[in-house]
Amino acid sequence: MTDVTRSIYMGMKVLIGQSLISDQAVIVEEDKIQAIIPVNMVKHHLPAIKYEYPADHYMVPGFIDLHVHGAEGHDVMDNSVLAMQGMCRALAREGVTGFLATTLSASPQEIEAVLSTVSEAAASLEGAAILGVHLEGPFIAKEKRGAQQGERMLPDMALMRSWQKAAKDTIKVVTLAPELSGALAFIQALSQSGVIVSIGHTNATYTETCAGITAGCTQATHLFNAMSGMHQREPGASGALLLSNEVVAELIVDGMHLHPAMVELAMRIKGKDRLLLVTDAMRAKCRGDGQYDLGGQPVTVKNGRATLTDGTLAGSTLRMPQAIKNMADFAHCSLEEAIYMATCTPARVLGLSRQKGSIEVGKDADLVILNDAFEVVSTLLAGHALF
Repeated sequence: MTDVTRSIYMGMKVLIGQSLISDQAVIVEEDKIQAIIPVNMVKHHLPAIKYEYPADHYMVPGFIDLHVHGAEGHDVMDNSVLAMQGMCRALAREGVTGFLATTLSASPQEIEAVLSTVSEAAASLEGAAILGVHLEGPFIAKEKRGAQQGERMLPDMALMRSWQKAAKDTIKVVTLAPELSGALAFIQALSQSGVIVSIGHTNATYTETCAGITAGCTQATHLFNAMSGMHQREPGASGALLLSNEVVAELIVDGMHLHPAMVELAMRIKGKDRLLLVTDAMRAKCRGDGQYDLGGQPVTVKNGRATLTDGTLAGSTLRMPQAIKNMADFAHCSLEEAIYMATCTPARVLGLSRQKGSIEVGKDADLVILNDAFEVVSTLLAGHALF
């Protein structure tokens, strides 16, 4: 920290709109972007602390991950302030400035305890900001539970109200299977309360999925994974979610969860405005290969691939910069478009477009500097360097 509250970042390319532009300086004052100016105008903004980077570096908006369970040996379900602190710091090192702490299926008591811990700790932690909670389960289909082995329940609005109270109204996304008994009324009630309802871990038919979308579902949890697939006579949940213009879909682009052709298919149909890059990372992220656990189950990580003993994928070890690079490679889209899906789209989904998601005057100074290998050099949250 310093008494000088104005900083100037210059030398690198700056992602303004959909273009990386050279010879621009970004002026940060307090926690906001005060100005974006040609480098030769910097003298008009002195005194300030100047940070100069090589011309082959990039400044982009801070990444926002709407689906992440853990990192650096920690997991949201550890129900620990220290675990959340470890996650926040680890995510900041990969350029994530905001995220949704994502839960797993568990008993109602366990989930409520975790929600209370996360909501109470969020404001005091250093590192990436906790923007809310993504409740992944327990309202999921047994047939498509994936790596979720905890307790599963039918949708229950009274229980949700209790959880939202424990979370201090920070539950932003709920993943569910729309074919479950009572799901459609539950979806309507949640969407009317401002919670994003995401279809996932589902064995729903095309018709059942369309009914969920009509009821108010606007998101898809890790599209294609842990859901009924497409068949020529039954498009399934995957087909319905892919075709719906109302649905924004998560993609885990680690080269393991999805074939590159499926990533390209999603991009061609949905485009950058309706795709979210997420990591769905578990505690092995940043730690490397070895033995871990997820929701009380043993997980083996080998060559970055996290699996249960039966070979089921158990989340990922993906980092957001790699997800962005993979997206550009797999979908044959521009790097700028791939960055958009990790910044602008999630900010819009959360209703934070006025504050976050792009480099514009007046927005929060949540910024990332990357080198020519797309490795994070520095992460700023509200104008303060986290990494």
